[in-house]
Amino acid sequence: MSVYHDEIEIEDFDYDEETETYHYPCPCGDRFEISKEELASGEEVATCPSCSLIVRVIYDPEDFAAYEEEEAIASKDQQLLTN
Repeated sequence: MSVYHDEIEIEDFDYDEETETYHYPCPCGDRFEISKEELASGEEVATCPSCSLIVRVIYDPEDFAAYEEEEAIASKDQQLLTN
């Protein structure tokens, strides 16, 4: 069982389109982060790379279901191109 520093709604995170990662300020001065791919797979814990704090991300998994499907299709297309 994890002890969360806080529970934060996904809307409060900043989104980096280039890395497809959500960020939220951590009390240590760094940022909690969670990727769009992790959210699509059902992950709800954002971690800070500089300390041991974690936060629970409040979001609707259905909002990321389309992303997971797109990634699966892209992966299949990539396999077809390399074969």
